[in-house]
Amino acid sequence: KSFIKVESQCPPKEPTLLPEGKDCPPGAPTHSGGKDSPPEAHPGCKDCPPGGKECPPAHPGGKECPCEAPGGKHCPPGAHSGGKDSPPGAHPEGKDCPPGTHTGGKDCPPGAHPGGKDCPPGAHSGEKDFPPGAHTGAKECPAGAHPGGKDCPPEAHSGGKECPLESSVPIFPGSKCTLPIADPSGGGFYNPPLYGQVPLDTHFKGEWVIHNKNVGVNAMHFQLMSNNKAVWTDTTNLGPSSKELGPKGNCPRNPDNKNEPDCYAHGLQYDVDTGEVVTAYVKTDPWCSSGHVLPNGDLVSTGGNRLGGRSVRLFSLTEPGLKFVEREKILGVGRWYSSNCVLEDGSAVIVGGRDAYSYDLMPPNFNFRTTVIRLPFLKQTTEPAVGKGLYVENNLYPFTFLIPDGNVFIFANDRAIRFNPKTGATVQEYPVLPGGSRNYPTSGQAALLPLRLSPDNSKPIPVEVVVCGGNKKDAFANVDAAYTKNRVFSPALSDCNRIKVLAENPVWEKDQDMPSPRTMGDLLLLPNGQLLFINGAKKGTSGWEDAEDPNLTPALFMPENSMGMRFKELNPTTIPRMYHSISSVLPDGKILVAGSNPHQFYTFKGPYPTELRVEKFHPHYLDPKLNKERPVIKDDATDKVLKYGKKFKVTFTLKSNKNLGYGDVLLTLLYPPFTTHGFSQNQRLLITGVESIENNVITAVGPPSGKIAPPGYYLMFVTHLNVPSRGIWVHID
Repeated sequence: KSFIKVESQCPPKEPTLLPEGKDCPPGAPTHSGGKDSPPEAHPGCKDCPPGGKECPPAHPGGKECPCEAPGGKHCPPGAHSGGKDSPPGAHPEGKDCPPGTHTGGKDCPPGAHPGGKDCPPGAHSGEKDFPPGAHTGAKECPAGAHPGGKDCPPEAHSGGKECPLESSVPIFPGSKCTLPIADPSGGGFYNPPLYGQVPLDTHFKGEWVIHNKNVGVNAMHFQLMSNNKAVWTDTTNLGPSSKELGPKGNCPRNPDNKNEPDCYAHGLQYDVDTGEVVTAYVKTDPWCSSGHVLPNGDLVSTGGNRLGGRSVRLFSLTEPGLKFVEREKILGVGRWYSSNCVLEDGSAVIVGGRDAYSYDLMPPNFNFRTTVIRLPFLKQTTEPAVGKGLYVENNLYPFTFLIPDGNVFIFANDRAIRFNPKTGATVQEYPVLPGGSRNYPTSGQAALLPLRLSPDNSKPIPVEVVVCGGNKKDAFANVDAAYTKNRVFSPALSDCNRIKVLAENPVWEKDQDMPSPRTMGDLLLLPNGQLLFINGAKKGTSGWEDAEDPNLTPALFMPENSMGMRFKELNPTTIPRMYHSISSVLPDGKILVAGSNPHQFYTFKGPYPTELRVEKFHPHYLDPKLNKERPVIKDDATDKVLKYGKKFKVTFTLKSNKNLGYGDVLLTLLYPPFTTHGFSQNQRLLITGVESIENNVITAVGPPSGKIAPPGYYLMFVTHLNVPSRGIWVHID
């Protein structure tokens, strides 16, 4: 094989064809059929039409670009010439998109999700380019995928080796990788990966254990206290419970039952570690009430029925004797089926209730007189009566969340607003959420997703609310005896929907459906940032005997995962937990589950009897095989009084003796909620900003203000790659 000398103007006729079109002399005519090569022709350059000016650098497979396209730009569909502007469809079977090109994220290789959002590892071509917005399920581009990080999505990294260009915020301190402050909504929110490596996983699907065989009082309303005791109450005016009020012979008169003596307990204190029960006296009826915790740790119970409607009850950690101290006729109006939302200074709004289109503003103490402020939104979202019957409502126990701008996000029935709690003024209206109704009595589930704080508290925080389940708008009217004699148990909804509350143009985004339909369930924030759906039914609504087909199977929700991989069903219980049941995350990470009484009175016959057993569910992260990877917080070497914006230290150990660093752990703060009727009021989880980790000592920064973390007691957890420690109580102010 020989090559033509450079000074030759034309190739000889025989037999001097240039192998693979290399090194053609200047001025040589364009080749046709491989006879003549143009200047700078690449190997494999075949079939350029006769008479063309410049053959594109390369087009494998013999596809033909127009020769008037210098540099191979603007090739027709089906062709790709190594240029920068390969059109959609330009890489057959998704294989050979040239380096430096992409197609708007529309043409990932086979197996990639539509829209190019979830390309699997190895799906990129030419070592450089992933479609914009792409990630690999864990928000990580494959290692070595694109040297220089030219087209790695903003939130992606590849094991700390390649980082996006023009980055500004460290993935974690000490790493060379940095991330731009970016959010898919364009709001500039801080949203780095949770971990710097793949989290630990397990095939363990949980375990159920009976913790108390007969607690005696149904758990309608529940609050975990900072002394590791739980307080719960039931109604006082619908007959006796199954436990006498102690001490024996203590039979105070019941003002809501013709002032007759009542020797039975309707409230109790429960030791979540030992299962010990001590009865607690409650005078005014807390039936379908609400509640919250004051900054000093005392429980406030608000509203209820009859005399309880305008009452406020205080259960103090320091008062001698287990009883509620009560103040009657304090609230501006009766609050029955209302929701409480703690504000930045520890005060609270007590929102809505039956025929109550307003809220009470309550200061952070017990000696007060409330201020009543109108909220027309509650009237607007009330489902009208069916014929001459009662209002269907569908907006009781509204979902309320304090958000980082100090306003309150409220969702009722099928829509939401953001309002100023000091004035009642509407700050923003959100689009209608189609599909059905989500609040009592259709009783869907909602949560504020974990709030991600930056190490210096200077970055905007992404704020997302998820709303799931419920039932169609007429489900209650079709099943409840007050509306119909021909009862129909409508299937519950199984959809989930999310909204970015502070986005410039917020819209409801369809999330992955739950594995099964659910009404009356609870939605809990877990210590590791995941969520748990538990309790409830698959058909019907809240109300006496208004549901059937209990949902026995907890569902783990992992909002950080790719669509299609966000849910995992865990092991089911055998005990139905339907109307008037509760659940709560405990300091050891277990889930306490209690209650269920879908009847007017305590009833122990039929398919869904009054349930007085207490269970504990051990979630997936309590797999015994993970024990060596579970952090243990050293109580005596950890700060337990945190100040807004100030540094604090947390010391922990690990049985595996690993010296953990950035990207290995999260530090989370859980505000334990007041739970009733499927809504965990005031529930929030903060993922704190970590400044440094040295020798398993975390230096972190307290939340910036009460708008992010209302003052009070929180459970603090160290989570190692999704495996949480036992929590300890800390106080924030």
